Amino acid sequence: MKDHIRVFRYLASALAISAALGLVCFAQQATGAAVQPVAKAAPADPIARLVADWTRAKDYTKEYLDAMPEDGVGLKPTPDIRSFAEQMLHLANANFLFVSTATGVANPQQGKSLEKMDEYKTKAGLTKIVMESYDFAINAIKGLDAKKMDEPVKFFNRDLTRASALDKGFEHQTHHRGQTTIYLRLKGVKPPMEKLF
Repeated sequence: MKDHIRVFRYLASALAISAALGLVCFAQQATGAAVQPVAKAAPADPIARLVADWTRAKDYTKEYLDAMPEDGVGLKPTPDIRSFAEQMLHLANANFLFVSTATGVANPQQGKSLEKMDEYKTKAGLTKIVMESYDFAINAIKGLDAKKMDEPVKFFNRDLTRASALDKGFEHQTHHRGQTTIYLRLKGVKPPMEKLF
């Protein structure tokens, strides 16, 4: 019997919440209050979609770089992991590598380990090279023929398509930017809000 009462209470609560949310939405529409915009549909053209995604990622990463104080650029949460700068430099190096492999555009940082270059360990130097990596990605993708997205490429002795190499590159930069969230928190900085669209 007690289980039946719990289930009834749960259902009654769920219905009450649903009704309350419905009334709020109705009231917003009736009074002309601002309603959250509907998300824009992704562009149908795969190149335009990739350019939009990489541009959004660039803007989001720039917010992370801007949010970190100068004295936090070298921060390592523990001695055995990358600093904030090294995380971002690793991200930039990979942007150049993944996108160069996927598009065939020459990597301007070929053979360089950005993480080890002192010129990029200041906030200004770090921001400059990370933004250059996104600009390289965006411009290289713009020049890619969508008909070639399924062509095979070699990446670390693995067979990928151009499209999958770009997807893995995008995933990689998202992963490493996400790791730096804790670095900002350790400096007492609230991380930027996620950019979904």
